[in-house]
Amino acid sequence: MRKNVTTINDGDNDSSIDDHELEPRSKQQQKREAEAVQAVGAELVNLTATQLNEVFEKLDLPDNLREALLACRTIKSHGAHRRQLQYIGKLMRGIEIASVKQLLAEFKRGRQMAAAEQHRIEHWRDRLLNEGDTALNELLKNYPGMKAAQVQKLITMAKRESVQNQPPRAARQLFKYLRELMQVIN
Repeated sequence: MRKNVTTINDGDNDSSIDDHELEPRSKQQQKREAEAVQAVGAELVNLTATQLNEVFEKLDLPDNLREALLACRTIKSHGAHRRQLQYIGKLMRGIEIASVKQLLAEFKRGRQMAAAEQHRIEHWRDRLLNEGDTALNELLKNYPGMKAAQVQKLITMAKRESVQNQPPRAARQLFKYLRELMQVIN
């Protein structure tokens, strides 16, 4: 499909403009764009306070948008919440949405990495509790600075607590130790 291009000659500059830029957008297109901006606004509402502050610091967004986002968090009524999101979308129309989306994607990657790290630590804890010395020796190879005697003691205590149907205090301590060990090494 070939685009029609109109050339405008205003003396010194030759510039090309697509015919699509000259045509007005349909109402459906305007509605889709408004809904996309509103969806980005909804993602901003769901950020933590620290992340929201970071967005405003990095992107220099208007203060009335911050106030609208914070107000949206407190609204419980479905209809009022929806209207507030529409208002947020209206405030965001003049903002470069691509940079906001990029920052939101960075936050999402950070959450995914943290979750993956959490799963890795849980995996090691479960292996230590189920496989015993085999997993302990493998972990010691991967993390030579580990205190094997302390880990062995926590494993023994965790197994005893499990058999006696007690709260998993030692398993939690083992998880905490593994998290600290893996954060220091990595």
